[in-house]
Amino acid sequence: MRCDYFERDVCRSCSWLPLSYDDQLDDKLAAARALLPEPREGWLAPVRSPRERFRNKAKVSVGGTVDAPLLGIPSLAGPVGAVTDLAACPLHVEPIEAALGTLRSFVTRATLVPYDVATRRGELKHLLVTANPRGELMVRFVLRSREAETRIRKHLPDLLAELPGLRVVSLNLLPEHAALTEGAQEIVLVGDTLTMPVDDLDLHLRPRSFFQTNTGVAAALYRRAAAWVGELAPRSLWDLYCGVGGFALSAARAVPGLDVLGVEISDEAIASARRSAADLGLDNARFEVGDATTVDGSGTRRGGVGRDEADTTGGAAGRTTSGAPAGDADSSGPDVAPTPDVVVVNPPRRGIGPDLAAWLERGRAEAVLYSSCNPTTLARDLAAMPSLRLERAQLLDMFPNTPHSEVLTLLRRV
Repeated sequence: MRCDYFERDVCRSCSWLPLSYDDQLDDKLAAARALLPEPREGWLAPVRSPRERFRNKAKVSVGGTVDAPLLGIPSLAGPVGAVTDLAACPLHVEPIEAALGTLRSFVTRATLVPYDVATRRGELKHLLVTANPRGELMVRFVLRSREAETRIRKHLPDLLAELPGLRVVSLNLLPEHAALTEGAQEIVLVGDTLTMPVDDLDLHLRPRSFFQTNTGVAAALYRRAAAWVGELAPRSLWDLYCGVGGFALSAARAVPGLDVLGVEISDEAIASARRSAADLGLDNARFEVGDATTVDGSGTRRGGVGRDEADTTGGAAGRTTSGAPAGDADSSGPDVAPTPDVVVVNPPRRGIGPDLAAWLERGRAEAVLYSSCNPTTLARDLAAMPSLRLERAQLLDMFPNTPHSEVLTLLRRV
């Protein structure tokens, strides 16, 4: 793979670009094996990815001027706040690259003044563009304020005509002068969800919900996890950090009658997961807003896993407030929380941390599927759960051309 930006030394994001792809995989696997204990059943062959045209999301900073906007990343050299244009980045799927050209013209037409970091003036900070395999798009304008809203609404019909696959358009407000990609307030102008087909599973993505940036490798990840859950044949499963429900819904489809609970701190992601479950007719999958890491020293999850004790989906009958099926609660006393047969965790790079690791260590789940984008924190968390033995592992190349990877592990209670 060749990249003009890398060769001109204006972008070093793909730091492993000079390596052959086989060498990249070998080095990633060697690094993971050096950090983790050897799985009892060994490592499965790594899941490969295309080196280019795999990324389903663009997060671009906006610089330059209204008449000549730049869509890319903060410059490696130059004045504070300068932006290097990367609109033709070969990592993005083709519908995103095409859309960025159209959006560049829209910035000029709607007079969206790029935000100047040095002077703290201007309005448009970032453009966030997501594409599904059908070429359908979600576009989010990250703005300092609502000053440009009227102009965006005025010219929006032209944008929709120029991008016929555009399904969702929103404004995200980020008034703070901070190194953030987006703010907390979203104003949806068109649509409300982008459907992301993952194999035969249609997942709904709302503007502020998370999904893996590599759709093909995410599909392989969900397939492998669902296959492992199927082998375990559990009665109940909790998916912590469930996002839009990829693991939970895949498991719910793979194991008939499996009682599934997904937990995620983002209400937008939970709304997406609930809609996907309803569309798929998966009455056995339930989703609640909650902080997966909220565990006290006794092993009891504070206030259950949801925001409220009642199940707002109407499925609370026959359940404890923790979300476990009635009758499945541990009977050893009030300090021990009910636990499911299987727990799935897919945390951010910081890992699950000591509290959740202690809860899993003290719990009664027979198996844990831990999917990690950081083998270093995965190794730390595994060391904190000695009663859960590493049975098998697989590296999935979610992030080609970089030292980063996804590692899926199956842990069984000793």
